[in-house]
Amino acid sequence: MTTTESRLIYRQPLPSDLLRLFEIFGDPQTNQFNPAGPLANVQAAQRLLDQWLQQWAAEGYGWWAIARREAPESIIGFGGIAPLNYLTERRVNLGYRFAVQAWGQGYATEVGRDALTLAFETLGLPEVFGLVRPDHAASIRVLEKIGMQPFGLLDDVPGRAPSRVFRVCHPTTATT
Repeated sequence: MTTTESRLIYRQPLPSDLLRLFEIFGDPQTNQFNPAGPLANVQAAQRLLDQWLQQWAAEGYGWWAIARREAPESIIGFGGIAPLNYLTERRVNLGYRFAVQAWGQGYATEVGRDALTLAFETLGLPEVFGLVRPDHAASIRVLEKIGMQPFGLLDDVPGRAPSRVFRVCHPTTATT
């Protein structure tokens, strides 16, 4: 999926993305706000990639491999929408993780907007959620910029402050 005005291109992850996935998800900097920390090894990255590929096969959508339009062969991150368990409740979750070199350029906001377009205009989903650690100010700003509203808290990390939950409803089904 790519919109004409997008600086980014998106595609389904491929088995050949394994090492790049590990580089990004195994980097301590990209996991600063991830309570689970960076992926420990390539085998953990393979398990994550396998989950993504199974999700694409079952649902027809999931996290994208993301590249800049001018360098489509160079993956700068992964993100989009995918089902995620919020403890016992399954929700469609918006998420992203970018290589450090791609930070600060507005890519997360762009991916978020494009993912919501997919969710609402193509898939017709009723709502999308975002889960963010309470001290991750940059991601909170991204979720707010794309129209997500605070929805509640999720006590998902034992011994730590609860995560913040954001939500946006399909424009035609939103209630006041």
